[in-house]
Order: sequence, then structure tokens, then C-alpha cells
Amino acid sequence: MKSVPFPHDLIQLQAAWNRTYAALAAPHPAGTAELRRRLLMLSARLWWHPFWSGPGSAPAARTQGQIIPE
Repeated sequence: MKSVPFPHDLIQLQAAWNRTYAALAAPHPAGTAELRRRLLMLSARLWWHPFWSGPGSAPAARTQGQIIPE
């Protein structure tokens, strides 16, 4: 089975979210308020990304849509 690729901008958003979370989780991070604001902003952008809306927007439908039989 072949997977449907995620949009490049969605992958970039997730990578930025991961980097921000890691920076916030580090011992004694500098600028915690700014990191928290950035994490919230990135979370909202990930949640409302157009890839997750439209036909088949329910979680089960999205899961089914990710696999394409060869």
C-alpha cells in the first residue's frame, strides 16, 4: 500500500512545533512566555490546517484516506 503524502507546509508546521516544544522542555529555557505563545500559535495553525478539513474530515475518514492500495 502507498501512503498519501502530507502537504509540505503541514510538515514544516509540525517540525516547527516539535522544535518549539523541545526548546520549552529544555532545563531552564530562556523566553518561556515567547515559546509558549509560539507553541499555541503553531498548535492553532496545525489544528485548522486545510488538509484536515473538507470531505472525509472525521478522524476515521482521514485515516482511511491515508492509505491507497497499489
